[in-house]
Amino acid sequence: MINTVILDFDGVILESVSVKTEAFRSLFSFAPNYIGEIVDYHLSNGGVSRYDKFRFIYREILKTDLSEEQFNFLSEQFGKWVYDGVLKSPYVDGALPFLKKFHRRLHIFIVSATPEEELNSIIKARGIAQYLKGIYGAPKKKEECIREILTINGITSDSTLFVGDSQNDLEAARRAGVHFIGRVRPGDTNQLVDLPGVERIIVDLNELADYIEGEIT
Repeated sequence: MINTVILDFDGVILESVSVKTEAFRSLFSFAPNYIGEIVDYHLSNGGVSRYDKFRFIYREILKTDLSEEQFNFLSEQFGKWVYDGVLKSPYVDGALPFLKKFHRRLHIFIVSATPEEELNSIIKARGIAQYLKGIYGAPKKKEECIREILTINGITSDSTLFVGDSQNDLEAARRAGVHFIGRVRPGDTNQLVDLPGVERIIVDLNELADYIEGEIT
């Protein structure tokens, strides 16, 4: 029986993944020869915080040192560029009805790689904080956030479902010992196909609602 649902944010609640992809493209426009590789790395590592991505890009792709000053500049600029875009992003089909329908029947949490302060601000501005029992973001890792949710609230892993859209989300669910459902947007490549631990793939949160109904009734 599922009594707790943990949702990723970008790509699960909001169709905002492309906003952040374009931000990476703009942020690293000073290195045009590496843009393709940088964007590919970003897209292949959904669920990883922007901070860890900046460090990897400098260390492994640009092969140069990342100063604290440059790191802070990247973080601030990225946040400015994505904030308005995320605020304007449409909901994933069924996301808002799901929150409204199930928030009194389930414990619903958000766990995202977005910085927690920024995430709280966006969720408050979108008017959905009332449906959530907790909001967790970077710099904590997703696995750490899930474990904290279970411990603080006395929730068992068997009764908990994490819904994400990346292999990193799947790995976080595996390590924390919770169930996992993957969301793949129609037309996107399914990076989760045939991976162990994926209980099912959904295209939107209408399908998640149907699944949950069968688990709690």
